[in-house]
Amino acid sequence: MPKRNLFVMLMMVVVAGVAWLARDRDGHGRRFAEVLGTIDRAYLEPVDQQRLFNAAMEGVFSRLDEHSAFVVGDRRDRLESLLDQEFGGVGLELAESESPRAITVVSPVAGSPAWHAGIAAGDRILAIDGMPTGQMSLEDVLRSLRGRPGTPVSLSIATSSAVMPSADAEADAVTMPARDVDLVREIVKTESVLGDRRRQDGSWDWSIEGEPTAAIVRITSFGERTAEELGRALEAIRDQMGDDVSNGMLIVDLRGNAGGLLSSAVEVCDLFLDDGVIVSTRGRGVRDAGAAGDDAAAVDVRRASRGTVCPGLPVAVVIDGLTASAAEVVAACLQDHGRAIVVGSRSFGKGTVQSIMPLSDGSGLVKLTTSEYVRPSRVNIHRRSDDDTSTPWGVSPDQGCEITPTGRQLDTVQAWRQIRDAVPTKLPTEGISLRAADSPSHATLPRHVDPVLAKAVDTIRAGRSASALGRGLGAALVPEPGVAIP
Repeated sequence: MPKRNLFVMLMMVVVAGVAWLARDRDGHGRRFAEVLGTIDRAYLEPVDQQRLFNAAMEGVFSRLDEHSAFVVGDRRDRLESLLDQEFGGVGLELAESESPRAITVVSPVAGSPAWHAGIAAGDRILAIDGMPTGQMSLEDVLRSLRGRPGTPVSLSIATSSAVMPSADAEADAVTMPARDVDLVREIVKTESVLGDRRRQDGSWDWSIEGEPTAAIVRITSFGERTAEELGRALEAIRDQMGDDVSNGMLIVDLRGNAGGLLSSAVEVCDLFLDDGVIVSTRGRGVRDAGAAGDDAAAVDVRRASRGTVCPGLPVAVVIDGLTASAAEVVAACLQDHGRAIVVGSRSFGKGTVQSIMPLSDGSGLVKLTTSEYVRPSRVNIHRRSDDDTSTPWGVSPDQGCEITPTGRQLDTVQAWRQIRDAVPTKLPTEGISLRAADSPSHATLPRHVDPVLAKAVDTIRAGRSASALGRGLGAALVPEPGVAIP
């Protein structure tokens, strides 16, 4: 029997089982299997049944919302890697440069196979396993470098005499002869909590350069280990500041953070709070009940547990228009409880929760919007298609803390950050580490490059001088909603 017929039979069994479990009152599952079978038997050309099924799923999910999806293949791998904060590969952050076109190393991951082999920021990947990268997309390159741990891969690397070009202008660098680097893929763990700049050993310096007593944590996403990473960073910051942290300040930078695991965001909030509601979620049935007037209803209420790291430490949360989902949960929670001021520009406004459900045969994931969340003040976060700027949604900066940088400023900050974030090069023959080549852009102090960060620091400093920081850190601003813990 042809394999495609076996696939159709299997698909019909699976669909029939699902239909039975759902009691398939309308017979949609049965008709769907019948359509697939008819196409396989009668269509003029042979049809790849898996592609046909995937296309059908895309059509189904297109009728829902932009955050629900049927996730397979590379998209599934990327999603799982983001949430798990690990992947099988060589550990390289790459970019695609335009003139001349090349796949360039932004930074190796500290401790990864690429880092141990001496691959550095600014290196260009010319070929992978003998296949030139000139006609490969960045996506193709990433796919070729990732793979099962323990498998080999060979790279052809071109290194310039400048370890890192300037962010302001192209370096006058001489390209060295290409060299072949043989690597073995490993499980590479990624970071989601970053500091101000890299130290020589690849670890983070949390203190803001040029700002005495000020520290920063930049949370790029919310994955499995984010709260653990942040907890270690806060302990290091507390040790650095000493017993009286009230004289210091902490900037929590959530700019560009598109979200991640809701549970991770709750754990992050719990590090800063001793008590109170962090976030409430409600599903379809409860949402309908709320629309009918039962506003106290909630599916799940997440509360802070006793104990906090760095109590009394003044905090500012920095956000922008790309701060979304789980990142908005953190910003809204700390703002509503008066634990932090919020600086920057209005957030994205994504207040829905997607549940990740794998298919029983492991062939894909269903990412489905199953609930929405509301902030402790019970104000809505999610922005709907007909909402305008006057409608309550997202997270807005505190009064007087609004600042939106220009496009040129954003480009400058991005290039400057790329240099400061690069992992120092390890030269395997000498066994030593070198920092990326110093340049004027690398040495420039944060406040002279990043106006939003400077605004956050100045706001805390001005609030301390006035003996009143924003809304008063540590003082609850809103009554807790009258809901019980389910």
